[in-house]
Amino acid sequence: MSGILELDSLTQRINQMNMERKLVVITGASSGFGREMAKLFAEAGHPLLLLARRLEKMEALELPHTVCRKVDVTDRVGFEAAVLEAEAEFGPTDLLVNNAGVMMLGDIASQNPQEWKLMMDVNVLGVLNGMQIVMPGMKERKTGTIINVASIAGLQPFANHGAYCASKYGVVGLSQVARAELAAHNVRVLHICPGAVETELLGHTTDSNIIKGYNEWKESVGATNITALDVARTIQFAYELPQSVSLREIVIADTQQDA
Repeated sequence: MSGILELDSLTQRINQMNMERKLVVITGASSGFGREMAKLFAEAGHPLLLLARRLEKMEALELPHTVCRKVDVTDRVGFEAAVLEAEAEFGPTDLLVNNAGVMMLGDIASQNPQEWKLMMDVNVLGVLNGMQIVMPGMKERKTGTIINVASIAGLQPFANHGAYCASKYGVVGLSQVARAELAAHNVRVLHICPGAVETELLGHTTDSNIIKGYNEWKESVGATNITALDVARTIQFAYELPQSVSLREIVIADTQQDA
């Protein structure tokens, strides 16, 4: 009998811990880093708001305590409505991961300017939208974390990455400014800069020769072992550190990638 009571007590404590887990909002959650983060944070007991343009991909994960919404991060109104809906159910956002991004590689002299605009809209304005939506509440509560997914291309140049580099340099700069604005309010702003990782991101590029060259480069430097799950675990680790500890900038790449 005592064993049953102890089991019931343990179950109650676990349920209570899960109730105390705070809301995590992840953009670009239908694939790659976002998909892996969603699974990790769900396993840790967090309620989730998952945002992406492919609703069916997120719903197929069948994660508990999760709201999935088809949202384009450039649509600030739709973005905010989804956040408010999830917060009404699960409480305030404690972590926002601005992960949604587009990578359309091309030569500056010949690339379609519409591709530049799309990258700037999603990679930069989408991040601004997300930060502005959650920042006031985090400042008021004196706690919270924003993690912006930048890129190693936001720290150094790469051929055929002109507009993409510009957008990811922008994410790094935005993160640094937001960090300065929020530090006094005990709100963390981190940015993570992954190197080459196997995701769907390269598929956005419309020039087949550039895709071929990128894959050949990746093979030549041996950057084929690191996974989206590795990046997701790193983001989870950074978040789960005490609120007083901020890993401001994380650069993560395959050990064999030398550039």
